Amino acid sequence: MTPAQIAVVRQQFGMIAPQKDVFAALFYDKLFDSDPMLRPMFPADMRPQRAKLIQALAHVILSLDNLGAVLDDVRSLGMRHAAYGVEANHYALVGETLLAALAETLGARFDAKAEAAWALAYGIVSDAMIEAAADLQSRQAAE
Repeated sequence: MTPAQIAVVRQQFGMIAPQKDVFAALFYDKLFDSDPMLRPMFPADMRPQRAKLIQALAHVILSLDNLGAVLDDVRSLGMRHAAYGVEANHYALVGETLLAALAETLGARFDAKAEAAWALAYGIVSDAMIEAAADLQSRQAAE
């Protein structure tokens, strides 16, 4: 990612921060509307899950200029998600949902440049998570 793209993502995440729970709730509402089969993967009380989403986003966004520092965390997250039943094809829907929630929350501030920056950041993270889950599954199959 370029420094300009990182700056856009960080700035926009800062705009979301004051309404982080509302944003996370919107994200999950959109996700479950898009694929109701995903709802059973989550607890009935989504408050802790919403907080985890925001914490994970913050952790990655603060490290966008040094992703190597968080890649082990991202990979671990991918392995945990695989254990919950998350499949590689779910990541595309999550990415689309994230972008839709950002667009709804940020309005006109979420322009094409911002969308491209967020999509790139999400793609880097989701690729690492998918790869880690696939590696785990390969190791488990070999045992």
